[in-house]
Amino acid sequence: MKETTPAAMPPCFDRWCKRFDDIFSHQAQKREFRNYIGGLLGESERKNLSQMASNAVGVTYHRLHHFLTEAPWDAQQVNERRLLVMNQCSQTRINRGFTLIVDDSGHRKSGNFTAGVGRQYIGEIGKTENGIVVVTTHLYDGKKSLPLDIELYQHASSLTEGKKDIEFKKKPELALTLVERSLERGYRPGIVLIDAGYGNNTTFLLELEKRKLKYIGGVAKNRKVIAEIEANEREEIRLDKLAESLPVGNFAPIQLNLDKPKTVWVATVEVELSQLEGTRTIAIVMNASTFDQASDIDYLITNVDSSVATTEWIVTTYAQRNWVEVFYREAKGWLGLKEYQVRDYRSLIRHFILVFCAYTFILWHTKTGGLRRRWASKSLNTFVEALEAFRTAMSFRFVEWLNHNRDVFVAYKAALGFIWA
Repeated sequence: MKETTPAAMPPCFDRWCKRFDDIFSHQAQKREFRNYIGGLLGESERKNLSQMASNAVGVTYHRLHHFLTEAPWDAQQVNERRLLVMNQCSQTRINRGFTLIVDDSGHRKSGNFTAGVGRQYIGEIGKTENGIVVVTTHLYDGKKSLPLDIELYQHASSLTEGKKDIEFKKKPELALTLVERSLERGYRPGIVLIDAGYGNNTTFLLELEKRKLKYIGGVAKNRKVIAEIEANEREEIRLDKLAESLPVGNFAPIQLNLDKPKTVWVATVEVELSQLEGTRTIAIVMNASTFDQASDIDYLITNVDSSVATTEWIVTTYAQRNWVEVFYREAKGWLGLKEYQVRDYRSLIRHFILVFCAYTFILWHTKTGGLRRRWASKSLNTFVEALEAFRTAMSFRFVEWLNHNRDVFVAYKAALGFIWA
């Protein structure tokens, strides 16, 4: 049922939102905070301001728009409170030693008036298009997957002075800012996972090491390393040429249990790289037992000690990056991460943080068991199942409200140009 009303939201929703009330200086901000998150969690086909407002009795577009674009509140303060709420509960607490995933994600966006928009590679469609890209940090600890921080990458073409503009920052710079933000909170990860966009950046790796962080990152096949090709003979060689030169017996089969289980063949080599002191471990991961037969080959680098960084440990640990892809699918597909009707930087960040809040609301109630006890007769093992349980609660309470407020609903439909009779 796509229609709802703030008056009929389940009590658990208001109790959770009250944890944020002292951040907002006006009653109207507290009200629209609830209305916006309720809209994101609801069943509107699109999660933009217009549809969320039109599908909720008692919610108006102008108030919702004002809250997102003009009202004086701090998105970063809301995000810090969101993480504090998670940390105050034993079932959802953020523990040391978690996996910190650094990633970026994009989506199409037409025109050139939205902050950050430009022709750039958009991962979800696999090609260069006009669009928006965000850089995020994400937590995974074996029990929960939680978004931490987000920053908008402002493409040079969207800025007045291009790459010389004071606002322009490369993605690795933004990523380091987000990593530093986690460390300042006292969140020290056991391992940082990065893709080749960051793993190829030696400066980024050095900054992680300066902070005494361990990492596994993707690297490009044309990256040159110094390796021992023959006994006591070291030479500079491209990674793909190094992989091709390795004996078949060096590759061990590893079973990965992802959405679809698959077998990969992995070999590790100790190498030296320019600008990095000492040696690093390179893992060569193939989808076939020989280099010639493989159609998909990944190259990973880690600064974890070789006594720990076995072939199995590297690929199973790096496979945890899949959790950030799961989050993006859920946040974009169910919570409207890429559906907004604003253009300026501040409003975009506010929208992204409110999506994080909606996601965290479902995660918190899944881990604490509230949705399962009241609104489901089965285990809620996925985000989508938990969201459906909450939507069931919303529908039930809306029907109850409707039985006592038929005249209000008739007037609401009439305002939209429809007759409900």
